[in-house]
Amino acid sequence: MKTLARWLLLAAALLLVAHLYSGVSVASFGAALVAALVIGLFNTLVRPLLVLLTLPVTLLTLGLFLFVINALMFWAAASILEGFHVAGFTAALIGSLLYSVCGVVIDAAVERVFSPGAV
Repeated sequence: MKTLARWLLLAAALLLVAHLYSGVSVASFGAALVAALVIGLFNTLVRPLLVLLTLPVTLLTLGLFLFVINALMFWAAASILEGFHVAGFTAALIGSLLYSVCGVVIDAAVERVFSPGAV
């Protein structure tokens, strides 16, 4: 139930990002659901490998290169999906930052709602 709630909220967050920033567009809530799933899969499966391969650059930039990796995951998801479009790398960077902020808020809210002591 917790995973389903998080997925639905992240899809809504993707719609919010598209509403707030014109460089990102999402055609429908269904497209947002699929995009949220694909972004999550990329972040789970591909991102750790990219972080490992770019570790020297990440250390050299004091971790700022991780923003580039997040943007690449966001942009890659948009490039393979219909109904989810990102205008370019800069749009992917700004969109991924907004989406990450929403994700942090959603994670905190979901943990609070689904914690064992929640009423």
